[in-house]
Amino acid sequence: MQTIRVILAGPRGRMGREAVLLMERTPHFELVGAVDYKHHGTKLCDIEGMPALAVPVYGTLEACLQEINADVLLDLTNPETGKLHIHTALKYNLRSVIGTTGFTEEEITHLTATAEEKKVGTIIAPNFAVGAVLMMKFAQVAAKYFGDVEIIELHHDQKLDAPSGTALKTVDLIRSVREPKRQGHPNEVEQLPGARGAKVDGIHVHSVRLPGLIAHQEVLFGGDGQMLTIRHDSFNRASFMSGVKVAIETVMGIETLIYGLENIID
Repeated sequence: MQTIRVILAGPRGRMGREAVLLMERTPHFELVGAVDYKHHGTKLCDIEGMPALAVPVYGTLEACLQEINADVLLDLTNPETGKLHIHTALKYNLRSVIGTTGFTEEEITHLTATAEEKKVGTIIAPNFAVGAVLMMKFAQVAAKYFGDVEIIELHHDQKLDAPSGTALKTVDLIRSVREPKRQGHPNEVEQLPGARGAKVDGIHVHSVRLPGLIAHQEVLFGGDGQMLTIRHDSFNRASFMSGVKVAIETVMGIETLIYGLENIID
């Protein structure tokens, strides 16, 4: 298989560290550069806890791309930086796999048009865990038969966005097959504001943030005399690497933007 030269943004994060290990154990992946604003001008091996890889580290993606020839940018940073990096990658005609969340529908539409105009493959993945992607797809199927649904997503207490990108993507998939409806008692009163969670077309979405959690979500469907629960749990960041691998390999063969791994997993 053709060697894919990868730049990694965010190598010090929990996901980034797992991605470095993925690069090491995948014969056709070559890590050629890293972006970390705290370690400009060093090597990856100079960063505490990193493998002995003499990969150059740059403070910005712009600086990296001026010196490094790569095939794919893998961004595992944060929503603000991820948005900046996807625009930079498109500017340099560099394929990208973006693992950060927080993109609006309007932003996705604009970025898709840019990617197609430049014919630069781009993948934005709210969740890289294959099991989580299947959970979302199963929820979409179930929503055809159960109109009443609530989503509970649970993440570690350092997560910046709420609801999670996975929850928002699940809502989008459910809305594509479900008519909007009000759920619960018509005269329902929240004794505490927000007690019933966020609401989108009547779908209630609840976010839990606690130390000890990684990434978890359950989708609850209620019907006459029955309840269906679809749940996925990630117990460590290694659970996301199979999806990262698939995304990097897939982005090499597309000329548009794909939002969500469910669109590339049959």
